[in-house]
Amino acid sequence: MNHEEVVINYLSEYLHLDKESIRIVDRLKGGMSNSNYVVKAGGKFYTFRIPGKNAFVFVNRSVEDEILTLISPLGIDGNLLLQLNQETGYKISKYVAGTPLMIDNPAAYYEEVSEILHTLHGSGLIAKNDYAPFIRLKYFEELVEKAGIVHFDTYYDIRDRFLKFKPFLANWPLMLCHNDSQPSNFIITPEGRLLLVDWEFGGNNDPLYDIACYGNNDFQYAIGLLPIYLHREPRKEEWQRLYLWRVFQCLQWHNVALYKEAIGLSEELHLNFQLIAEAYIDKANFLFNEAKKWQ
Repeated sequence: MNHEEVVINYLSEYLHLDKESIRIVDRLKGGMSNSNYVVKAGGKFYTFRIPGKNAFVFVNRSVEDEILTLISPLGIDGNLLLQLNQETGYKISKYVAGTPLMIDNPAAYYEEVSEILHTLHGSGLIAKNDYAPFIRLKYFEELVEKAGIVHFDTYYDIRDRFLKFKPFLANWPLMLCHNDSQPSNFIITPEGRLLLVDWEFGGNNDPLYDIACYGNNDFQYAIGLLPIYLHREPRKEEWQRLYLWRVFQCLQWHNVALYKEAIGLSEELHLNFQLIAEAYIDKANFLFNEAKKWQ
């Protein structure tokens, strides 16, 4: 079955509606991993997520479900979830009209983003899982190698230089984090309410990791957010943590891009994941040199 057939068949069974009464309205733009559809059924609108090819190697759906249940009292995701199938990863949510901040202006929402992240980080909630960045990076490297791709020396060079800072980065209290809080995952509704969606990577981590994620497309957004989040001028070690976590994120997504190249997603999605992977190494090197300035 193609994606459209999957959406209609699954929603027909879930909502107990005839297939003819279900209509796919749009496919949401953005993201390189999942396909998300807006669907009208029974006079209501829904979003339906279909995970990308081999997404199960990166995401534990039972953990995602636990995180969504854990954060539900906070209301920061709008409590949109209706059903998450842990076996397939299919997710049905209430549809909310809105614009991702990446399409709007991420710099215009520092206060609102900071408020959401403070609500999350200061909630006192503890996940069953840690994000465990260093374990995760090793696992992603192994996935790439098992897929038949050999890392270039340029990767090991920046990876090894970064890992020297592992004791420094592992020395901070862990809090419940989103771990993919890039501007595209913040949605501003027509009423002006900000929501944080897509909790696939939720888990306990250094809260400054979330600030670094906000610089996914342009690191200047993370730089602008940090003092607003802290309510003061950051200390040297806080700037260094910010830069180093973004270096880690570049190394992490470098491996993800290589894996997607290995399993043929460049051709399927018409994206050159090899070039994307190489660009992440360039970014990692640049940001690492910037991080050293804060020692």
